[in-house]
Formats: sequence, structure tokens, C-alpha cells
Amino acid sequence: MALFTTTAYPLVALIEDIGLGKIGLPEIQRPFVWPNVNVRNLFDSLYRGYPVGYLLFWETGADPEMRRIGEPSDQKAPSLAIVDGQQRLTSLYAVIKGKEVIRSNFVKDRIRIAFNPLQSRFDVADASIAKDKAYIPDISELWKPETNVFEFANHFVAELKSVRELTTEEIGKAQSSIGRLHGLLQYSFTALTLNSAVDVETVAEVFVRINGQGKKLNQADFIMTLMSVFWDQGRAELEKFAREATAPSKGGPSPYNHFIKPSPDQLLRVGVGLGLKRARLENVYSVLRGRDADTGEVDPKKREAQFEILRSAQTHALNYANWHHFLGALTLGGYRHEGMITSETAVIYSYVLYLIGIIDHGIEKPKMRQAIAEFFFMASLTGRYTNSPETAFEFDLAQLRGIKSGDVYLEKLRQICATTLTNDFWEITLPNRLATSASRSPSRFAYQASLILLGARALYGPLKIADMIDPAVKGSKTAVEQHHLFPRSYLNSIGITDLREVNQIANFAVVEWPDNVKISDEAPKDYAPALDKKMSSAERQEMQRWHALPSLWWDLPYEQFLKERRVKMASLVREGYQKLCGVTPTAQIAPLSIAELLAAGESSVVEFKSTLRTNLHTGQPDDKIQLSALKTIAGFLNARGGTLMVGVDDEGKVLGLAADGFPNEDKMGLHLVNLIRDRIGDIFLPYVHPHFEDEDDQRVFVIRCERGPKPAFVKDGAVQRFYVRGANATVELSGSAVMDYGNAHFK
Repeated sequence: MALFTTTAYPLVALIEDIGLGKIGLPEIQRPFVWPNVNVRNLFDSLYRGYPVGYLLFWETGADPEMRRIGEPSDQKAPSLAIVDGQQRLTSLYAVIKGKEVIRSNFVKDRIRIAFNPLQSRFDVADASIAKDKAYIPDISELWKPETNVFEFANHFVAELKSVRELTTEEIGKAQSSIGRLHGLLQYSFTALTLNSAVDVETVAEVFVRINGQGKKLNQADFIMTLMSVFWDQGRAELEKFAREATAPSKGGPSPYNHFIKPSPDQLLRVGVGLGLKRARLENVYSVLRGRDADTGEVDPKKREAQFEILRSAQTHALNYANWHHFLGALTLGGYRHEGMITSETAVIYSYVLYLIGIIDHGIEKPKMRQAIAEFFFMASLTGRYTNSPETAFEFDLAQLRGIKSGDVYLEKLRQICATTLTNDFWEITLPNRLATSASRSPSRFAYQASLILLGARALYGPLKIADMIDPAVKGSKTAVEQHHLFPRSYLNSIGITDLREVNQIANFAVVEWPDNVKISDEAPKDYAPALDKKMSSAERQEMQRWHALPSLWWDLPYEQFLKERRVKMASLVREGYQKLCGVTPTAQIAPLSIAELLAAGESSVVEFKSTLRTNLHTGQPDDKIQLSALKTIAGFLNARGGTLMVGVDDEGKVLGLAADGFPNEDKMGLHLVNLIRDRIGDIFLPYVHPHFEDEDDQRVFVIRCERGPKPAFVKDGAVQRFYVRGANATVELSGSAVMDYGNAHFK
């Protein structure tokens, strides 16, 4: 079988076939990365008749009448895919057709190339060239369908004559140059077209041998190419999601976040992992192409079925609600911004596991997010997907394959964590990994995440580290500084000059930057004791625990200090992880049934309300009734949690929900969510768990509340009110009592 055929391809035919869709011109290998000067040089080479290299195509095997999946009926699948030459063809097509290109930062841009006919010179257009009559400022104008080349040349000459005299020879030169430029459409390219039966490994090898210094193709490139042929909309959706994730939205929802700017390839892995349950992409291409494993023949029906699976999975993967709820797991795990993320692969694979849980097993999102927070913490801390990530994730998928129950799925995820984070890991491996000066060490960021999880304050400072970290705030100096406990100048003075020793992770602590400036380069024994004495005994013990400081640490020899602190840091990370694992969304919810709660009556953790919004005396919605429910919810959040039951009177008699007049339970649940969001705050929604239950042949709206993460206030008009739960009543606190309660309860 001949691997390829050679074709002389006039530029005009290339442009026409691209326009007709016969040749697919997607952003497959990478977005358009050429600088405009490269485009200028390409047109200059064509103009001078220089060779500009081969084009390498690959027959897609698509039937001439085949339509792309999910596209309008006039969008046929291209019969040729570009393997090498994308940048050149994109340049030529964009300039000749006047089309925008997508840059590497996903910004659309028009390439404007200028031409000086008298000098036969090409330039990248700029403001000065645009005003210079000696230039055609944008050669794209020359190839517009309505352009007459003779009229165009005469107009150029007339414009130039208005600012300077032209000789007959110059006029002829200008007209000849413009005609020659217009004739570039007849430039003949040499195209090598690989047979559709050629496998991806051979295509990749041909690409490398022809392209030499170019980027090696990977499996994701081939799958993206295949998507361009048979499901171009899907490829475009991946790129749109990736593009929108790079910058905040100017309005409306978007995938933008402070953790990761995912590439289309990474997003592809999410869809493949969820839909096809595969981590290794080497076999995915054949599966998507519909190739029979025994005969090697391509079956269009199999291809369509596999693409349909990927299409469904990608819909879930690119769902903004799923995406942002998942990213909440990273926040839940103590990670607050992209600077703390050492492995984007761990983020992507954790997202796959999250989606498998909520889509395949129907696990409630809060439960799934909690489990993924624990899993991501483990994966990030251990560098689980740093070396041979596909192999590691394939192993994880294999362990999870065949599970039928959501509970078993969650149990298995936690089992993977437990078998990874053994006692030996905490007591031996992690202290050894902390013996590094690497600024991007996973163990360093796990320690910071643990400080956040444990509510730690900055060293010798009043602010919680969690409150100091705001990824949206960009200042000239960050609020969170990593300060040398043994300053560099001091260490130099005692003969320790190797930066690998000076910048050990165990020699850093989180401080507020004004304190960092104040501490400067003093020896520890000169600045630490004075700061230490200002603290009470309890504060001192807490500070030493958080910051893993040995007692009287400033008097220890530097090497002994590092060794002791690493052990304490590892212990602190373990404590943070254990807290993360112990505080699940249902951990503080009373296990009693509804019947048992009704029988026990109202208490400090149980309250009954007849309605959510309706005044039973007037039969009309009443904000005082809504406020009463919100007071109870806030009281539970500010205490130790509790359960509010709507549709039950004060005596425990079940009334049902008819009086509230909601058309259905979904509307009632949404109404409550909106009330909490608007009048207590979004941050508390994960700590409130509403659901409906049957009791005494009636429906009851059960609202279980956890202890909140911080003080919860209720908006009452322009006033912010603070409620706490005591005995079987909700009471309001004001003034200094609010601060005293908050300090005692939320430390």
C-alpha cells in the first residue's frame, strides 16, 4: 500500500477547498502562534517564487456526503485533515480572505500585511504605514470578490501621485507589482496526502521526520483532529471553554476561576475519562474512529456511537455549574488559588472522579465534593499524577470500575486515600519530603492548606491566614509573605551560605508583610522572644502548634530546628487532613428520624414552623414569617447545627405544605435557597441541607443545618441581625455580645 500521494496544489484551489470544507482548517495542533512577521515573510517568499515547504494532509476516510455530528446539514465532514502546514495555511487563508485568527491567548485578531509596490516590499501594517500612500496597507483588499485588479492598481497610482510625482517607469513598476501580488493565487504548493488507512503512529513519525524541529504530535492532537472532522462543534466547545476560562466574564456565567486555565487537551481528557473511562489516549483514537479490533475496518455506526458517548460526557464536563461546584472542593481542601496548585493534572483527574460520582452514581453534589476535597488533598500532597500520570489514573479508574453503588464509590475513593496516606507516609515520607528548598513543593502547599483548614493565624499576627488570601486581589505586595524564621543575613553570619539550606521549607513561616519588614534580618533570638511574651499561654501554645515551632525554637541550632520543625509540620498537615476528612456535610446532622424528632418536640437543635412564607391568619405571604425561618436557620448555623421542619405546628402536629401555595416542591426549595443566598449569604448554602419527607400522610419540608464556617447574619431591611440558638428558642445578640460570641465560637 502506498503511504501517500503527491499533488501540485495551486493556492487558489487550497483556499477554495478550505472554504468549501473539503480541507479542515481547525486549531488542532495549537492556536495560531506565528508572529505577524512570519506571515510577512511567507508572503514575501511566495512573491519571490521561493519554496515554502511541503503540506502534509491525511485522508480522513469521511464519506463525501457525510455530515458532521451536531452541525447543520450543509456542514460536511472534510475529506482531508492538516497534519503539517496549519500555520502556513491559516496565515494564507486569514490574509487572503480577511479572516480573524485565534491567538495563543484565545484573543481574535486580524493579520494585516502591507505591501510597497515600488519597492516590492512586504511589512506588518502599523499606524505609520496606514498613512503612507506608498503602501497598500492591507493586501487582503486585493482579493475581495468585488475587487478589479486593474482598477485597484490605477487607484493606488492615483493616490500616490496626489502626494508625489511618479515617472512612467514607476507607474509601470507599481502596476506590474500589484498584478504579480494578485497572481500569488496561482502559486503551486506540493501536498503530500497520507492514505486514510495509515495508523496514527506512522503519521506521527512522518510528521516528525518532515517537520524536524517542530512540535511532536501526541494522542490528544489526533483526537482533536478527529473531532474536527466528525464533530467540529465539540472541538469548538472545548476551545471556547478554555478561552473563556482565561479572563473574568464581562457579564453572565463563565468557567473563569482562580485555580486553573484549562487547555482544550485537558478538557478533552475529562470527557474521555467520564464517557469512555480511559486515561490513556493511545487507544481512544481507534475507539472513536470506530475501528474494529479484529478486522481493522472502520465502522461508521461504531464511530457515531462512540462520539455520542463522548458528546454526552463533554456536555457534563463543560457544564459551568458542575465545574464551579467541583472547584469548590479545592477551596474546601484549603487550596485557594493557582499559586498553590502544583499539578494541573491532579485537578483534571479529580474533576473526572467528581463527574463519575454525580453522573454515573447519582451521588449528591455536596457529598461528592467533600470526598473529592479529601482525594485532591491526597493527590496533590503525594504528587500522585506527577510521574506517568496516565498510568496512575488508569490504575485508579480500574479500581473504581464495576462499582454499582454511590456509597461504595465514595468508600473506595476514601480507601485509596487511606492506603496512600499511611502512618509511614506521615511519620517518615512527609518529613523527608519537607527537607527541600523547592518553592513549588507539593508538601509546602499542603502545609499552607492545612493552616487554612485549621483556622490558623499568621505568625505572631491577629489575622487568619484564610482571610489574608484573596486570589482576586492583586497588589504590589502580597498580604501573605513567607518569612525566613532564621533570616538569610543571620545564617550567612554563622557560615551558612548555601541557598538550598537557607531556603529550606522548614525555615519559612506565614506572616503579614508589614511584620516581615519589621522582622527584617534580625537573629531569631533578637526578635522572637519579645513577640512571644506578648501572647497568653493559650495563644502561645496554639501559635506553636499551627506554625510547627518547637518550644524556645530560637535557641536551637539551625539544623536541629529544621529537623524538629519538619516532623511538626508533617504532623500539622496530618491534622489538617484529618479535620478535612472528619467534617463531612452530614457529620453534625442528628441521626434521628422525623418521627423521633416530632415526638421529642422543639429543643436547642429542633424547631417547628407551620409555614415558610404564609401568614396563616391572613392567608398571604408575609416577610415576618420568612424572617422567622431565617432567624432559626442562622441560629443553627451560629450554634452547633440543628433541624428546622416546615409544615409542623408548635405542638408537633403535621400540617403539610399546602398553605404556602408553592406550585411544586422544586419551587419551594428554590425559594428557600434564594432567601438564604440573598439574606444570609452564598457561603452558607453548603451548610444547609433541605429536603422533603412524608409524615402522617403529609409532606414536610426538612431543613438540616450544620454549624456554619463563620458568623451568619440575617439581612432585615438595612439592618444585619445576629441570632443564636439557646434552649428551644432563637435569640438576637447585639453590640459587643456579637463579637464576644464570635470570638468564643468561631476560633
